[in-house]
Amino acid sequence: MEPKLHHSVVDGVATVVISNPDKRNAMTAGMWRALPELLGQLAADDAVRALVLTGEGSTFCAGADISSLREPGEAPQSLAVRAEEALAAFPKPTLAAVRGYCVGGGCQLAAACDLRFAEEDALFGVTPAKLGIVYPASSTRRLVALVGPAAAKYLLFSGELIGTERALRTGLVDEVLPAGELGKRVAEFTRIVASRSQLTQAAAKEFATGRTDRDAHWEEQQRGSGDPAEGVAAFLERRVPRFTWSTTSG
Repeated sequence: MEPKLHHSVVDGVATVVISNPDKRNAMTAGMWRALPELLGQLAADDAVRALVLTGEGSTFCAGADISSLREPGEAPQSLAVRAEEALAAFPKPTLAAVRGYCVGGGCQLAAACDLRFAEEDALFGVTPAKLGIVYPASSTRRLVALVGPAAAKYLLFSGELIGTERALRTGLVDEVLPAGELGKRVAEFTRIVASRSQLTQAAAKEFATGRTDRDAHWEEQQRGSGDPAEGVAAFLERRVPRFTWSTTSG
């Protein structure tokens, strides 16, 4: 089966599936290149209100396809950083649904998502020390922001894999689900997220990254959106709000 990225959009939720089952869904150079373009298409689609990244079958992603490290052309690490940055910049909520191995470049992608839900037997690792590779500065900073300096050093210095208990404790994972329950929980949570205000979510994504130069922009967007009035009206009338602001219109 040819390694590729599959995607679908159902009820406002886009699902991107990493598919290279012969190599535990390792990312090839072609897959790294394809991800930013695919994310751009999904970001521009008003039908998409949230995005789930997952792997085919029982594995999330075992990292970069090591055989691609010897291929000519742009360095796989540069391709991975570009894909990671595109995922981190996606303007709508993103969630990594993790089963099995989430290692190397796979963990890099998961860390670039807003949230990570995992099945209880998942394993996480950041493994450049096993290959003598310098982990990218941007990826290191993102990992430190997520789990703290000590946990990031543990992962980077050792390249060891950790289970979901430690991943949850350090903040690398947000929820751990029993085997067989991940899909149901992700569907439930993303349905909730897709029903909420995109205005609130988009502003929160920027503020949470520490951006400080767009306060006035978001105040202006809020005033012109009509979403606050709709939210209050829906609450008082005990109905589901019909928010109209979107990332493509704002």
